[in-house]
Amino acid sequence: MGRLFGTDGARGVANADLTCELAMNIGRAAAMVLGKGGKRHPKILIGKDTRISSDMLESALAAGLCSIGANVVHLGVVPTPAVAYLVKRYGADAGVMISASHNPCEFNGIKIFSGTGYKLPDALEEQIEAIVLDHEEKPQFPTGGEIGSISAAPQALRDYIDHVKSTVPEGALKGLRVALDCANGSSAMTAQTLFTELGAECHMLSDTPNGVNINDNCGSTHMETLMEYVKANHMDAGLAFDGDADRCLAVDERGQLVDGDFLMAICALDLKSQGRLAKSAAVGTIMTNMGFIRFCEENGIKFAATKVGDRYVLEEMLQEGYNFGGEQSGHIIFLDHATTGDGQMTGVQLLTILNRRRAHLSSLATLMARYPQVMVNVTVSREGKLRFYTDAEVNEAIERAKARLGTKGRVVVRPSGTEPLLRVMIEGEDHDEISALAHEVADVVRKRLA
Repeated sequence: MGRLFGTDGARGVANADLTCELAMNIGRAAAMVLGKGGKRHPKILIGKDTRISSDMLESALAAGLCSIGANVVHLGVVPTPAVAYLVKRYGADAGVMISASHNPCEFNGIKIFSGTGYKLPDALEEQIEAIVLDHEEKPQFPTGGEIGSISAAPQALRDYIDHVKSTVPEGALKGLRVALDCANGSSAMTAQTLFTELGAECHMLSDTPNGVNINDNCGSTHMETLMEYVKANHMDAGLAFDGDADRCLAVDERGQLVDGDFLMAICALDLKSQGRLAKSAAVGTIMTNMGFIRFCEENGIKFAATKVGDRYVLEEMLQEGYNFGGEQSGHIIFLDHATTGDGQMTGVQLLTILNRRRAHLSSLATLMARYPQVMVNVTVSREGKLRFYTDAEVNEAIERAKARLGTKGRVVVRPSGTEPLLRVMIEGEDHDEISALAHEVADVVRKRLA
């Protein structure tokens, strides 16, 4: 993980950690790195989510880019996967998304995509970091007609919606009654149009962003309201996105949560049945539920596990020639259609399967059995996060928990890539046992690293 760009871009509290000055300097450095191939005016797309700080950071970032000669194209409020798709469609050299995804409104972030639509390679991120943090290279400021320009792309949302629609048959969702929780984020701009045009009757929740209500007790990190709404209003299903719409979780007709592992099971088996699951493989992470791993074994699907983070899932997919992977959190990548996780595409694919099979989502979700899993998030200091790897007491506590579980479960303790947290996850057959073990380990982490 880099010093500036974590597992999912540069993030922090807007106007405190992620300042206008830092955004401008990232823009300058990005333009310098992207212009090294001899291109005088690299074309950079900028998208943003609905947080109040996004406009401020967008202006600073655009100013930095233009000051080095890059031409900026504003996409407006769009989902993160729209930037990843449009950067290639519009022939841009890079795309930038201003968002902190599922985090509260006071946070924001800057994520950069290359001209291919994939996240910027580590080597280029490191070059940007070296310019911003180490001042390894001084910017050269053009004047006159060499300064970059700013324009807009008014068709951005329409182009993205049409792309997602093109991945399923026309009218694929006809007859379905669906509740959509937009987290007061980017999908508020696209979801109703997308799902309605595919034939669904849409009931919208949390689709009125005001700059500060993004992810506020709504969306894929707060599923309670959607679960209640689906059950009370007899919906066929509910879908919840996060603030930048690269995640999707679902709710079945009974109001029960269907998380990313279940969504992956449903979609992977459907792809395999159609001969469209490359190498009959699915990629997950070390946090993927053991139930999904057993599901893969039972259905002739190879399971590959990576570190936590959709960038690592994608790297494994590209390296091994796989076309499907994702995370329990709802980041799911359909590589035949997208270069990053796309919550709305995941929702469209899921509901298309549901409608084609004339099945209830609760029935489809029985494809796998979920092993009990307990997650305890422990707030730690920056120094504590670094000491995690070397602290003897913490590592002894982890080893004790592993020894007590034996082959009946597993223990995963890892630093968050985006927050000041250590995540203690224990999985096994007995919920009470793993809960006690998780809190024992968390107590040691808290004592040693907070």
